[in-house]
Amino acid sequence: MKQQGEKIAVITSYDASFTTRVEEAGADVILVGDSLGGVIHGQPTTLSVTMDDMLYHMRHVAHARENTLLIGDMPYHSYENKKSALSNAKRFMDAGADMVKLEGAGNGTGSISESIEHIINNDIPVCGHLGLLPQSVEELGGYKVQGREQNAAKQMIADAKHLEAIGVDMIVLECIPSDLGKKISNAISIPTIGIGAGVDCDGQVLVLYDLLGITPGKLPKFVKNFLTTASNNPDDNLIVTAINDYVSAVKNNSFPTSKQSY
Repeated sequence: MKQQGEKIAVITSYDASFTTRVEEAGADVILVGDSLGGVIHGQPTTLSVTMDDMLYHMRHVAHARENTLLIGDMPYHSYENKKSALSNAKRFMDAGADMVKLEGAGNGTGSISESIEHIINNDIPVCGHLGLLPQSVEELGGYKVQGREQNAAKQMIADAKHLEAIGVDMIVLECIPSDLGKKISNAISIPTIGIGAGVDCDGQVLVLYDLLGITPGKLPKFVKNFLTTASNNPDDNLIVTAINDYVSAVKNNSFPTSKQSY
C-alpha cells in the first residue's frame, strides 16, 4: 500500500462486537492496544496492563475478525529481555495475532532492539513504535510531544532506519511534529502509522473509543470525534458510519488536518 501511495487505516479494537463493525467499515489493520488500560480499565496509564489482559482481548478480537491484519501490543514489562520477549510474542501469535508491537529502539545488550531482533529472527513480524512511548510516560515526564529539538529529531530518524534495518515491518509514530513524521516516512521504505504525527505518514491509527467520542475526560489534540459528524439518517448505524468516515478520511488525506497535528 505504501508503494502504491494508498493510505493505511488502522483502528484499535478490544472485543468481538466492535471488531465486526471495524471490519465492515473497511479498516486495513486492527490493533489490540494496551490503550485498553485507559478506555476499558479506567487507569491513567497503560503501565498496569498485563499479558493476561492483552491475551484475553486478543482472543476475542481474533475470533471475530476474518481478513483484517491483527496486531497485538506487547504490554509493559513483557519484553525486558530476549527470552521473555520471544516467549510473550509467541503467546500473542497463539492467541491469533499476525504481528506484535513493541515500543522503542534502544541499542545494546539486553536492549529493546535486541529483543525486537530476536523476535523477528524467530519468524514473528514486528511493528515498532517511536515518538511518545506510553509505557515510558514516567521517564518522559508525562504525555508530551517528542522530537521537537533538532538532536531528538535526528535520533528518531536514525532509530526508524535502525528498526527497518533489523527487519521491523511497520512503525507507529506518536505525538511528533508533522514535519518530522514526513521526514521519517520519506526516509524508510516500510509503512509509518501516525497518531498525532501529521498527514504525511503512510497511515493513521486512532483508539476506537476516542474516534467515537466516548472516552472519559479531555481527548488528545490529535483525536477527531467522528460520531458527531456521522449521518442523521435514522436507518444508519451511526457507529459503523463514524468508523467508515474515519477510514474514508484517512484514505482521502482529509484526516488529520492541521488542527489535529503538531
